[in-house]
Amino acid sequence: MAKHMTGTRKEWLAARLALLQAEKELTRRSDELARRRQELPWVRIDKEYRFETNEGSASLADLFRGRSQLLVYHFMFGPDYKAGCPSCSAIADGFNGFAVHLANHDVMLWAVSRAPLAKLQAYKRRMGWTFPWASSFGGDFNRDFNVWFTEEQQREGVVEYNYGREAPLVREAGGEGPVAEFAASAGTDVATYTRERPGLSAFALEDRVVYHTYSAYSRGVDGLWGMYQWLDRAPKGRNETGLWWRRHDEYNKG
Repeated sequence: MAKHMTGTRKEWLAARLALLQAEKELTRRSDELARRRQELPWVRIDKEYRFETNEGSASLADLFRGRSQLLVYHFMFGPDYKAGCPSCSAIADGFNGFAVHLANHDVMLWAVSRAPLAKLQAYKRRMGWTFPWASSFGGDFNRDFNVWFTEEQQREGVVEYNYGREAPLVREAGGEGPVAEFAASAGTDVATYTRERPGLSAFALEDRVVYHTYSAYSRGVDGLWGMYQWLDRAPKGRNETGLWWRRHDEYNKG
C-alpha cells in the first residue's frame, strides 16, 4: 500500500506548477552562485608541485595538458589505504563520461591522491576507469590544499577543513559506525582514514602562470555525485538508511 499522499491529475498539476516556480528560482540562484565563483580573485601559485602520472613526473602546469583550466578532484586514497574511499569512488564513477567533454571545452579533469602511483593504477584498473589520476605522494599539494592532515594535527584538534576548525578526533565506541565501516573497507583505521579528505580545486593557466581560483570541500562537492542528482528526482528521493552505496563491483558480493 502506498503511504504517500495521492491525488487527481488536476491536483498533481497544480502542485507541480507551484514546485516548478521554486525549481526555477533555485536554477537562477545556482546560476548566480556560479557567476560569483568565477568572480573570485585568482591566487598566483609560485610553489613547485610535482606529481607522478602514467606519463612520468609532472608539474601542476603540466596537468593542464594544453588547456587553460584545470579541475582537480581530491580523491581520498592515502598511502596506507588498500582501496580508495567508497564515496570518492561513487563520485569518480561519473568522471569517464564527462572528462572527454570537459577536455574539449578547454578544461582538464584530474583526480589526485597521496597514494603511490602503482596503487592508483591498480585500483583504476579494478574500477575500469580511464580518467587521468596523479599521485602527489611525498609532496605538499594535499596538505597545502587542506585535504590531508598529520596525526599531530588530528590529535591536538587543529585540523582546518572546509574553512573551519574541527573538534579533536573522537574514536567511535567499539569501532562501529559509518566512518569505521568506510575505513575498514579501505583497509585502514578511522584515524588514518580521516586524515585524508575529499574536495575539488580549480586552477587557471595564463601566461605560463598557474592560479588557484576555487576550492570546495565536504558537502560542497555534493553536486559531483551524479547518482544523487538522479535520486533527488526519484519518488523516494535519496531514501538513505545506513551506508547503502558500495563500490560498483561490490553490490553483488555477500
